[in-house]
Amino acid sequence: MPHLGKPHWLRELIAVWGFAQRNYYLTKRYFWWDLVWLVYTTANALSIGFIGVAAQQSAETTSQFTTFLLIGTLIWSYLSMLFDILSETVSWERWEGTIEYTFMSPASRATHLIGTSIYAVIYGIVRMIIMLVTISLFFDLRLSDANYGAAFVVLAVCSVSLVGFGMVAAVMPLLSPEKGQQVTFIFGSALLLVSGIYYPIDVLPGWMQALAKVSPVYYALDGIRAALMEGAALGSLWRYIWPLIIMGAIFPPLGIWIFQQGEQFAKRTGRLKRSG
Repeated sequence: MPHLGKPHWLRELIAVWGFAQRNYYLTKRYFWWDLVWLVYTTANALSIGFIGVAAQQSAETTSQFTTFLLIGTLIWSYLSMLFDILSETVSWERWEGTIEYTFMSPASRATHLIGTSIYAVIYGIVRMIIMLVTISLFFDLRLSDANYGAAFVVLAVCSVSLVGFGMVAAVMPLLSPEKGQQVTFIFGSALLLVSGIYYPIDVLPGWMQALAKVSPVYYALDGIRAALMEGAALGSLWRYIWPLIIMGAIFPPLGIWIFQQGEQFAKRTGRLKRSG
């Protein structure tokens, strides 16, 4: 083939982009279903916003509380999209009937997962922007002092660490074709519960607050809320960023390694093609 004479790193980079493109074409093929889910997610965010409006408080407090809720909803929509696309990688491959071909391809598993991650980030950002524009038509968000640049930096750093979480969850359908995908929902639900999406973690029991400290979503939410609602400068957000940097350095390599171990197990036990 024409690209065989290219350096190894360039072939891997081309393969990364190929996996990202493949996910784009999958989304394009099932566009109307994705649109349904986008409408559902936006409606869910609006419902949460109206809960804030319904609270019996002063107009200023209501606006602040509503903004708090909606930022949590938007960020969770984005981060859960990253988690879902990665954790459903194996299930989608089985559905499409391509799992054996993908796992026999010369591309490394890191290349496969990184390419999928790149697409998930781009797709998640597009969805979040659409939701933000829609929500702003219904609510007066308190974002006049927002520091969007600082918020984006926190979101970008968090995305790397959450990609690692998604890779770890993605191994479950390899270990158990029958029930593995349901286990990934437990991962997502646990993150939703302890990360302070709709409430400060101060209201949680002490042992749950300790769990929140190992969730990248918690640091991302607090940092992004500080940047958007208080206009916090990037330097003052370092206490949220450094834990995310550490998680970003640990979780993706760990996730790739765990996925590779799960892949070898699935190949040895003949679980790749099984669907229940």
